[in-house]
Formats: sequence, structure tokens, C-alpha cells
Amino acid sequence: MVHNGIEYGDMQLVSEAYQLMKDGLGMTAAEMQPIFSDWNRTELDSYLIEITSHILAFKDTDGQPLLDRILDAAGQKGTGKWTVISSSELGIPITLITEAVYARCISALKEERVAAARKLKGPRRSIAGERAPVIENIRLALYASKIVSYAQGYMLMRAAAKEYHWNLNYGGVALMWRGGCIIRSQFLGRIKKPLITIPIWLICCWTNFS
Repeated sequence: MVHNGIEYGDMQLVSEAYQLMKDGLGMTAAEMQPIFSDWNRTELDSYLIEITSHILAFKDTDGQPLLDRILDAAGQKGTGKWTVISSSELGIPITLITEAVYARCISALKEERVAAARKLKGPRRSIAGERAPVIENIRLALYASKIVSYAQGYMLMRAAAKEYHWNLNYGGVALMWRGGCIIRSQFLGRIKKPLITIPIWLICCWTNFS
């Protein structure tokens, strides 16, 4: 359940990075594809970043990017919601995962969003300045946000272990997830040692952008 909650957060973070480049920088799928591919050779090396680069490269039968034609409405099977409910019961603020769940709920309100957009135009969505430093800042923000999301997920597991008298091997959980699942990533290997040697809440402050 917590794995899937973190997965919700990861997908929301990737989506927001995509939207910042698409709407803020005015980039096309073809321009974003090599960026995500490059990111997959950094600390962000992961299954979700890898398949995002593949999806951005995929063309429809007429040669246009398929991603631009996919309905912007996501469903959910309930595991993210269960994670949020569990966090509320245990008093653990998994704010990033919670917002990812709500983002899916909002996405499902397609007709309401279209109607609202006709009345509330909002500011022009653009980011000024050179693209390269903005893109790097998006990458770093994505990485930092992943740290927060995973730390909150582990805080929830720790609270559950205390409440239900479980003996969880937190480092082992990280390596199990790294071995083959949707949130498979280099990042999970890097957090294994801090999970063993320092309190979990300190992971929120642990990072290395070098």
C-alpha cells in the first residue's frame, strides 16, 4: 500500500515537471524526450523516468506525438486513498502523497475543469529566462521532492510498525522495491544506508546533488 502511495507521488511529480516544461517553457514532446532520457542517467535514474522518455518519443499513426492526444483524466484503484486514510489514522502527515491523490481526483473532474477554464482564464503560464538553468532547477526540485515523498512513506511505515508491533527491515524494503517494481530506482539504493544508520525523519534533510 505504501509502495503504491509513493508511486502516486512519483507520477504526480513527473507530471508536474512535464507541465512546467510544456506550459512554462513552451517545449514540445520532441524537445522534452532527450531531457528525460538524460535525467535517467542522473540521480533520477528510475523506471518512471525511463518510460516517460519513451512515451514522449512515441508517435501516433499520423506521426504526431501520442501523448498530446491522451485524455488528461486519471483513474485510481484505491491504494493511494488507503495510504492517505492510514496516515490520518496514525497521525502521520504524508502531504505529498495526499496531494497526489487529490490531483487524480481533480483530473477526473474533466467536464467541471473545462467549464471553469472558460470563465477563469488565469495568468499567462510562462517562465522567463534561459531554458537550461530552469530545466536543471526542475530536475533538482523533482529529486528533492522524491526525497520528501519517500521519507513520508517510511514515516508512515514506522508509525504502523509501532502501532501494530511489526518488525520491519526498512533497508530491506528499499532494496526489495529497487529490485523490480514501478518505483524501481537508483535512489532506493542510495537511501538504504541512511535508513539503517539515522532516524527516518532526517532523510528529509539528506540529499546529494553532486
